Amino acid sequence: MVGEENFYRAAERRVEWLTLGLGTMVALAAEIRYGWRAALGLAVGAALAWVNYRWLKQAVDVLARLSAGQAESSKVRIPKRIYAKFFGRFALLLVAAYAILSRSWLPAAAILAGLFTLVAAVLVELIYELLRGGRQPDASRLR
Repeated sequence: MVGEENFYRAAERRVEWLTLGLGTMVALAAEIRYGWRAALGLAVGAALAWVNYRWLKQAVDVLARLSAGQAESSKVRIPKRIYAKFFGRFALLLVAAYAILSRSWLPAAAILAGLFTLVAAVLVELIYELLRGGRQPDASRLR
């Protein structure tokens, strides 16, 4: 079970840094081709995608631990900060979308493309796992 847990945690960490890495690479390419506004839009979108993923992952992790820890309890107590992270990510994205669409500081298409860096990161991780053979690491080698 510990080996499986480490396997999935490693995949989650790779998705995180791939989101930021792909966002940075695409923003640099956009700066050369389309200018600084498009590059900044891509970077903002990638950063929003990264924050959204982290907050969702943290909220789900805590909820899973709480449900396992309080399985016998009739009433499960969930901390308010978990609700804040789970629903705060929607508020963050809505505020960002409103600011982008109402003020037009940055190209909306660039920010939307930046948001999709998370999807690209998941696809890269999927391809990595497929090329690796989908094998989980041997538990004896993890120590």
